[in-house]
Amino acid sequence: MGRAVAVARRINLKTIRDAATAIYGIARRTPLIPLEPIQRDASSPTIEPDLWLKLETLQPIGSFKIRGAYNALRQLTSDQLARGVWTVSAGNAGQGVAMAARAVGTSCSVLVFETAPQIKLAAIERLGASIVTASYDECWRAVEQHGSDRMAGHFVHPFDNDAFIAGNGTIGLEIVEDLRDVDTVIVPIGGGGLLAGVATAVRALRPEVKIYGAEPDVAAPLRASLDRDEASYFDGWEPSFVDGCGGKSIIPTMWPLLRDLVDGSIVVSLDEVRSAMRLVAERTHIIAEGAGACAVAAALSGRAGSGRITAVLSGGNIDLSTFTKLVA
Repeated sequence: MGRAVAVARRINLKTIRDAATAIYGIARRTPLIPLEPIQRDASSPTIEPDLWLKLETLQPIGSFKIRGAYNALRQLTSDQLARGVWTVSAGNAGQGVAMAARAVGTSCSVLVFETAPQIKLAAIERLGASIVTASYDECWRAVEQHGSDRMAGHFVHPFDNDAFIAGNGTIGLEIVEDLRDVDTVIVPIGGGGLLAGVATAVRALRPEVKIYGAEPDVAAPLRASLDRDEASYFDGWEPSFVDGCGGKSIIPTMWPLLRDLVDGSIVVSLDEVRSAMRLVAERTHIIAEGAGACAVAAALSGRAGSGRITAVLSGGNIDLSTFTKLVA
């Protein structure tokens, strides 16, 4: 794809703390809980990490996206709001922007990946947004080009947007406040807005903490980009049930942020993600969608090292029958 052109960004600890003064009227400050092992004695066949889960599954829309979406929309001008807003989504960003649009009193439409689960489409419609379905390639082009001829209104980018990223960064503030001795934070990556936001906050407050992205092996553009030292496409991309994680590429304007903020990418198999979904459900009674469980799978792989590890459970929007099939 070539090297990214430098873009002036406005994402720092100050903008993240500013977001934290505003978003909790609509978003929740979510709990951080330990994933307790079944046993901790010498008879245990494996040594599990000291793993903590950041439960973004408990947001009103079932995912972290409400944080960034509301922070972005609250800063729009009256003229921008009068035009209505639209976004691109595999499901969760659409819900976040739709809910935020309702809160600020504007209309919303969503260009949705045709692979989006029905449960996410129904949730977007319940929140009052209109849906335009498109192929994965068309949606990804809109993400890369920051626009689409098929959509009208003000475009709210679902990840390459400074205010959206700053809103996501409030998760990092909460992690450091609740677990002062955290050693590693693992964040699932789709477009990179969640990872960039969390990493910005954690790096500012605890620069020694390791920060990793988590990706499925069928869609791992961050690993490809880190290997090539440039924003890259992932060769051989395949759709999967991990629909909220693992895009086709790292877009050039996001690359400098991710390159400078993260320590690496941990790539996991779909079977590892399924096992993580099952383990989280068994031990915490929390349902995680594939993207959220991707971070847990990365932590359980052992490739994040030792110490206290936090995995961001980014969302829990998955059809129950699909979840049952995946974990059975």
